[in-house]
Amino acid sequence: MYMMAKHLHMTAVGISVLLFVFRFIYGQMNPSFLQKKWVKVVPHIIDTVLLGSAIWLCVILSQYPIVNSWLTAKVIGVIGYILFGLLALKSETPVKKWGGFAGALIVLGVTAKVAITKQVFFL
Repeated sequence: MYMMAKHLHMTAVGISVLLFVFRFIYGQMNPSFLQKKWVKVVPHIIDTVLLGSAIWLCVILSQYPIVNSWLTAKVIGVIGYILFGLLALKSETPVKKWGGFAGALIVLGVTAKVAITKQVFFL
């Protein structure tokens, strides 16, 4: 059961990140692309699967945010990734868009490192 939940979670993470990068890059070339219905709906479906699989993993492992510092750091990282992603996709100026994109990828990298090492502080 654990491996199924883990693989589902990791697959959803990968698809979510690829969709974010695709939406950002293609949105830079063709801003009207971001207004297409599927571009607005599909990421929410993937992110719902992502959240559901994260909760499933927490229950299987009996590890929960606030109780486990590394999991709390992951939740904070996901919130940061979402906020930077919103900045990247919804800002009006190129500087804010690219800053949000870079910030989202940096926070994503740090969050991935925390997920892999299960350590909040690392060098």
